[in-house]
Amino acid sequence: MLCFMMKLNLMFFFLFFFNLMFNYVNKVFFMLIMMFIFIIMMMKSSFMVTGFYSIYGYLMMIDNYSKGLIMLSIWILFLMVMASIMLFKLKYFNDMFININILMLMILFLVFSVMNLFFFYILFEFSLIPMLLLIFGWGMQVERLQAGMYMLFYTLFSSLPLMLLIFFIYYEENTFMFDLMFLMKLFYFNNNFFFYHYFMMVFPFLVKLPMFIFHLWLPKAHVEAPVSGSMILAGVMLKLGSYGMLRLMLIFEKFCMYYNYIFMIWMLIGSFYISMICLIQVDLKMLVAYSSVVHMGIMMVGMMTLTKLGYLGGYFMMLSHGLCSSGLFCLVNFNYERLMSRSFFFNKGMMTLMPKMSLWWFLLCVMNMSSPPSLNLLSEIFLISVIINFSLMFLIFIMVICFLSAVYSLYLFSFTQHGKFKESNLMFLSSFMVEFLIVFLHWLPMNVIFLNLDFFV
Repeated sequence: MLCFMMKLNLMFFFLFFFNLMFNYVNKVFFMLIMMFIFIIMMMKSSFMVTGFYSIYGYLMMIDNYSKGLIMLSIWILFLMVMASIMLFKLKYFNDMFININILMLMILFLVFSVMNLFFFYILFEFSLIPMLLLIFGWGMQVERLQAGMYMLFYTLFSSLPLMLLIFFIYYEENTFMFDLMFLMKLFYFNNNFFFYHYFMMVFPFLVKLPMFIFHLWLPKAHVEAPVSGSMILAGVMLKLGSYGMLRLMLIFEKFCMYYNYIFMIWMLIGSFYISMICLIQVDLKMLVAYSSVVHMGIMMVGMMTLTKLGYLGGYFMMLSHGLCSSGLFCLVNFNYERLMSRSFFFNKGMMTLMPKMSLWWFLLCVMNMSSPPSLNLLSEIFLISVIINFSLMFLIFIMVICFLSAVYSLYLFSFTQHGKFKESNLMFLSSFMVEFLIVFLHWLPMNVIFLNLDFFV
C-alpha cells in the first residue's frame, strides 16, 4: 500500500512539472510519445505462466482487455488536446485544462490496470470528478450544471449497492483481488446468490454503460459538454461500465447464466426503441449520443452470452466505438465552431462549402454503420453470431437494429452534406490541416487494428 501511494505522489508531482515546463505543442507530442512507449512496454512485457496477466506491482496488473483500453485512453486524450486548440489560442484556462486531462489519464490508467476490487470501485467513482470539471468549466451551454448533476447522481446512487456487495464479499472471502477471486470463482456466492445480489452487482455498470431507461444523463451530458468532454465520455468513460461488467462476469459466470437473459431482452428492446428515436433527432450531437447507447446495448448483450467470442466481440466494439463516436463528435464540433449551431436545419449543404471534409463525414458515418474493412464490422459479426446462437428469437431485433443503424448513419451524412445551404453560411473559413489530422487519427486505428489483430487478441 505504501509503494502504491508513493507512485501516486510521484505521478502528481510529474503532473505539476509537466504543466510548468512545456507549451501546447510539446504537451501534444509528449502524450503521443507516451502512447508509443506503452505499446513497446506491452510488446516486451513478461507474462505469467498462464499468459493472462502482465505484472507491474502488487495492485496493478495488465491483461489483454486492459491493454487495449489503456492505449485507447492515451490516444483519445491526445486527440482531445489537439481538438481543443481554440482554448489555447484564446488562453481560456488552458493550463487548468491540461491538468484536468492528465489527471483523467492517470485515473483511467489506474482503473484499467488495478486488480483490487475496492480500489477499482474508488477509481470508478473518482473518474467522475475530471469529467464534471470539464462540463462545468468549459461547457458553453446554460444547462451544463443540470447535466453535470444528472451524471453525478445517476452514477453515485447506482453504485451504492455495489459498495455494500464489495464489503459483503470481503467479509466472506477476505480478499479484494480480482485474480484470486477468478481462481476461486467464489463458489459460495455462485451457489447462494439471489437476484438482488446480482442486481447490486450489475446496476452501476449498466447505468454507466448506459442501459435503456437509465440513459437519460448521457445525451444531456454530451450536449452540454465541450468537444473534449464529449470525446472522452463517448470514447473511454462509457467503457468503464462494460469493463466492470466483464471483470465481474468472469468471476460470477455460473450465477450470471441464470439471470443475464433478463437484461439481454431489456437492452435489445431498448436498442430498438432508441434507434427509432435517432431518426427523429434534429440535433447532431443528440443523434451521435443516442447511437452510442444503441451500440453499447448490442455490445453488452453479446458479452452477456458468456462466450469467448462474445467477450472478444465486446472488446473490439469498445475500441471501434470509442474511436468512431469520438471522431463524429469532432466533426460535429467543426461545424458548430463555424455555424454556431448543431441543428440539422442550419447544417445543410456542407459538401458545397467544405468538400474535403465531406469525405471524412462519409468515412466515419459508414464506419458507424459497420462497413468493411473497419473494426466495427468484425466486432458486430462476432456479437451478432453469439447473440443469434444464444437465442434465435433475438434475430428479429438484431435485423431491425442493424437496418436502423444504417438508416440513421446515412441520415446524418445526407442531411448535413446535401441540400441547399443558407447564404449566411458563406462567411466562414474552410477546413484547417489540423482538423484533417484529427479526423484521420480517429479513422486510421480502426483499420490498422483490423489488419493487426494478433497484437490485440
